[in-house]
Amino acid sequence: MPQLLGWIVAGVAVWAGYKWLRGETRRVAEKLREADETLDTHSEKSVPKLERDPETGVYKPADE
Repeated sequence: MPQLLGWIVAGVAVWAGYKWLRGETRRVAEKLREADETLDTHSEKSVPKLERDPETGVYKPADE
């Protein structure tokens, strides 16, 4: 009988660990998704349009 209780306790511990790990995985994935969206919006705003100067070959910000 004690072995059966040990298996039950071990099963409950594994199930609880699985639920915790699944929750952590979802939480981290959501944070990464939010960070990726923030990075995309910042990078679109901060990169200027460039055009090449035909005389020097140097790229300079385009006049918009």
